[in-house]
Amino acid sequence: MSRDAALAQAAAHVDSGAFQRDLARRVAIRSESQDPAQAAALRAYVEQEMRDSLAALGFDCRVFGNPLHGTGCGPFLIARRHEDHALPTVLMYGHGDVIRGQDASWTRGQGPWTLAEDGDRLYGRGTADNKGQHSINIAALAVVLAARGGRLGFNATWLIETGEETGSPGLAEFCRLQREALAADALIASDGPRLRAELPTLFLGTRGVANFDLQLKLREGAHHSGNWGGLLRNPGTVMASAIASLVDRRGRILVPGLRPPPIPANVRAALAALQVGGGPGDPAIDADWGEADQTPIERVLAWNALEVLAMRTGNPDFPVNAIPAHAQAHLQLRFVVGTDIARLREHVRSHLQAQGFGDIEVSEPVVMQATRLDPDNAWVRFALQSIERSTGIAPALLPNLGGSLPNDVFADGLGLPTVWVPHSYPACSQHAPDEHLLKPVARQALQLMTGLFWDLGEQAQELPRRR
Repeated sequence: MSRDAALAQAAAHVDSGAFQRDLARRVAIRSESQDPAQAAALRAYVEQEMRDSLAALGFDCRVFGNPLHGTGCGPFLIARRHEDHALPTVLMYGHGDVIRGQDASWTRGQGPWTLAEDGDRLYGRGTADNKGQHSINIAALAVVLAARGGRLGFNATWLIETGEETGSPGLAEFCRLQREALAADALIASDGPRLRAELPTLFLGTRGVANFDLQLKLREGAHHSGNWGGLLRNPGTVMASAIASLVDRRGRILVPGLRPPPIPANVRAALAALQVGGGPGDPAIDADWGEADQTPIERVLAWNALEVLAMRTGNPDFPVNAIPAHAQAHLQLRFVVGTDIARLREHVRSHLQAQGFGDIEVSEPVVMQATRLDPDNAWVRFALQSIERSTGIAPALLPNLGGSLPNDVFADGLGLPTVWVPHSYPACSQHAPDEHLLKPVARQALQLMTGLFWDLGEQAQELPRRR
């Protein structure tokens, strides 16, 4: 079978409904990692659904318990298909867990646990994040195996986790313990959204994320504002002023230690022709928000953003005429490679002290690290060329995603070049009711992944090896 015939077979897999039947079976497994009652569903997803699906493609599968113990610490599956020591090995990744179904809030489809096709949309929890995406990649492998007489032309390893939606507990430790089993030459995986639905996209890492709290307690109990207003410091006012010293009214970060180094030239070049937003359901971008000398896409992909996610003082639901005793705020720093994230708490504390806010306590941040593969890497060039050959469209190349994934486990922990090919789009309603996958995107994605795996087998000897 030729490459073109294989791509036609991939399209037929969606057109015939075969892909939807596989996805429906997976969506029906209520694998909510945020719900402790669904631990059995997490295990069923890897022990039954994934093991059966990958074993049918010649993978040797093994399920492992989580090295951590506790709520949300679900199992892992490693599936390996080894054809020849002389061939490169590609590590693939997916997560079988989903967020809570939010059953009562769905307005489209048939609720979170039944795949429902409505026009171009496939509704169901996990269709976009992440069951639909790794289902596309598994289906593409099956097409290539059938088209090439049972051989891929490269070695493949799958890692399926079941805790990504709770912060991937145990993933880093598991990969450290299973480093030999997960040894590979590159990671090729799918998660997150494309830049736009119609535009094939690659991203090479993720912005990191650090969440931390500010706490200010000035006294015990509240005091009547008529008796004490003008005499007592108001913690809400102090907290608002402290935050304004960290980030200004236009969203510019004012703490030097929380700002990244200048945007690298090849990152800026990769983003030069790209635009963000403007799609159906996207909010209007505030043109005067952020660094004045950056384009919108540079602000979200190549720079840091300090966000106030929540702030509380007094009782917002039932305000009373009293000066509150304390205030707290939950902040988040989305950051790129090169940020001095290890000293975040030190930078914030020192800045607040210098600004006269030394009595505000700063918590230790909870951090997911930033990663970014060099856009000039040979695996990147290979993927770009293959996808354009399959689709006739030059894909968007994002040096990193604006959001966060546990890519540091693969890039830093396992030392792999990481190439992500997302199959969703920004308005997919992931993490919300009415989550869906676009059928035309799934069809194109299955074709381009089939082409990518086909070309990988054809060019295996030319791709760089880690050994």
